[in-house]
Amino acid sequence: MTQHTQFASGVATEDPRNVAVVLESRGLQKTYGSGEKSICVLADANLSLRRGEMVAIVAPSGAGKSTLLHLLAALDTPTSGTVYFATKAIESIHDGALAEFRNRAIGFLWQRHQLLPDFTAAENVAMPLLVRGENLASALGMARKWLAEVGLDNRADHRAGELSGGEQQRVAIARALVTGPSVLLADEPTGDLDEQNAWAVFELLERLHRTHQLTSLIATHNLALASRCDRILVLEHGVLRTPEAAATASGTLGGEAS
Repeated sequence: MTQHTQFASGVATEDPRNVAVVLESRGLQKTYGSGEKSICVLADANLSLRRGEMVAIVAPSGAGKSTLLHLLAALDTPTSGTVYFATKAIESIHDGALAEFRNRAIGFLWQRHQLLPDFTAAENVAMPLLVRGENLASALGMARKWLAEVGLDNRADHRAGELSGGEQQRVAIARALVTGPSVLLADEPTGDLDEQNAWAVFELLERLHRTHQLTSLIATHNLALASRCDRILVLEHGVLRTPEAAATASGTLGGEAS
């Protein structure tokens, strides 16, 4: 069902299906404020997300996970450093094409589902297709197919506000994937769910990742869920490290402080 599309001129130089590294960041830094009041959220975040991988970024709340994902999705701009999608620097994409890039290349899953409560599940899922210019009938038809994919075909005509938390997050997953993105970025996708629903949603993400040959980056503070991914990266002091390197760095920092 997923269609990994070659984007319009100026958005991507290579089809993401033909590159080894789909999404990459080099020297990514994000600082808020200036002078003595400045806060450095990301100091030197380097990431290479290989095609077909499911990678977890682990860090506690407030460590910069959301900031990192927003930069990777071109929802925000870095203070310095560069994000590449299929070998093309996102910063080189002109403003008019950024919306198309976000719509076609990236599926973004928020912690809080961000659904419109007075619209039906099908209407919420169809929104990104309508933004793209699809006609209403086609968009709703594709939305219903994706709701069936996440096990909610019988809830398609219910308003989002009438759904449970777990159902709302499933609708959000369908909305993130309905455009056929190459990359799924999930920001604490189970953070607002109880343990049972959290596992159910994560297992659904795993299945969709495999079935639709996605490349997925999942930010979480849940180590049990993260351990199901192909790789884990730890975000600490604004830097991405492997768990082993993070443990070594923490030990060094602890030794210096003693």
